Amino acid sequence: MKRGIAGILLLTFFPACAVGPKYQRPKVQVPDSFRGQGDRASAQAQEMSFGDLPWWDVFQDAQLQDLIRKALEKNKDLKIAAARIEEARGLYRAKRGDQFPQLGFVTSGAQTFTTKNNVDDEGNLGNINRTYAAVGIDLSYEADLWGRYRRGTEAARADLLAQEEFRRTVIITLLSDVARAYFELRSLDLELAIAKSTTSVRGRSLDLTQKRLKGGVVSLLDVRQAEAEMAISATQIPRIEREIGLKENEISLLLGENPQSIPRGQSLSSQSIPPILPLDLPSVLLERRPDIRSAEQQLIAANARIGEAKAMFFPQINLSSIVGMAFVTGAFGGATGVASLGGSLFQFLFDGGKRKGNLEAAKARFDQALLKYEQVIQQSLREVSDSLISIKKLAEMRRQQEKLVRAARDGFRLANARYEGGVSSYLEVLDAQRILFRSELELVGIRRDQWVAVVQLYRSMGGGWETIQPETQPSAQGEKTISKREKIKILDE
Repeated sequence: MKRGIAGILLLTFFPACAVGPKYQRPKVQVPDSFRGQGDRASAQAQEMSFGDLPWWDVFQDAQLQDLIRKALEKNKDLKIAAARIEEARGLYRAKRGDQFPQLGFVTSGAQTFTTKNNVDDEGNLGNINRTYAAVGIDLSYEADLWGRYRRGTEAARADLLAQEEFRRTVIITLLSDVARAYFELRSLDLELAIAKSTTSVRGRSLDLTQKRLKGGVVSLLDVRQAEAEMAISATQIPRIEREIGLKENEISLLLGENPQSIPRGQSLSSQSIPPILPLDLPSVLLERRPDIRSAEQQLIAANARIGEAKAMFFPQINLSSIVGMAFVTGAFGGATGVASLGGSLFQFLFDGGKRKGNLEAAKARFDQALLKYEQVIQQSLREVSDSLISIKKLAEMRRQQEKLVRAARDGFRLANARYEGGVSSYLEVLDAQRILFRSELELVGIRRDQWVAVVQLYRSMGGGWETIQPETQPSAQGEKTISKREKIKILDE
């Protein structure tokens, strides 16, 4: 008996082979620099890259920082991602349990009856009633000689790490969505101020034109044109106010709250765009971005499940042992110790192609995961390049647009002075007003797009999840931030 138990324990902890391919990170061709990066020095010679900056250094508006903190604490998508981690952790622990023996308590009993024609143990005719009862400890174990359970555990562990990386992706996405929506809201506020100011100016022009009409200086046509221009700018006010309300509702949802008014901080024109530090090399991006790491963990899981499917082609060895006491009533009844040790070997002879189909499906899922991994990398390179090109070209557009706004303001001032002096017609004033109104709105849009491009670059570089603001910024789940290596260590404990 002791030897049998020792044999079970030996099979339990004996490092048998694990069939299936061993995972190796795929070689992916990445460029030496990002398209649109220009002559910027690589981050290899720098202590910090743009992606290393904490989000409170990138977004220095105090009100925006408060909104981000609130979103990290209350956002529902982030809470769902945390719950998925707990689900994956439970599945991992359940899968890992298959590698160990199963120990349980077992009890059984029976009552037997005989007819009067039977003879009891003393040679007398009569009923023979006996009661049997047994209690014991049952130990069962399937020897994982081919690594089926170990491969399943490896896949579940990779799924857990993929969910953790997915949570980090949600954090980055949430942070960037709040920042983007906030800058869009501030741009709408500035557009509303411009629309109201323009409407006020056109209202004064309308009053002046009406007075000049009474004096016989201008015609009714000038009055109608002034009324039309005022109506155009006045119509923009409710349209912008509607967009402001919708944008506030969007931000409220990101904060995990019901629709409400959003407090403002600095105006869009007073927001200073942070300096863009040298960027990481594209090869470093593979380690930084959590969505890439999540895709790789899914690839690791798919690779392990190929080994899990292959192990089903080999024999399954099951061992079992029971140790306990049996109780019997009757003349020869009493209590006695019971022990048993057994085993079985099962090998499929025919399964209708089930195992082969599962293996083919596992290989196909690995191919899909590999393509997904490569696709995520290509998408990340595109996002960085898009942001760099946008930042560069928007800066050029802003310089030119600021010149246009200055010229338009001066042009409107001159046209208005000429009209009031009776030198020119009201048509010049209308043209100057249209150019100024349109150019001011376009400048606001460029400033907004500049900030959105910065937000997108920060997000595409994988910035924003690795650091927690000291003292003022709790984690979304109130947990201590630990490294990936520490997480793996904890999982294996």
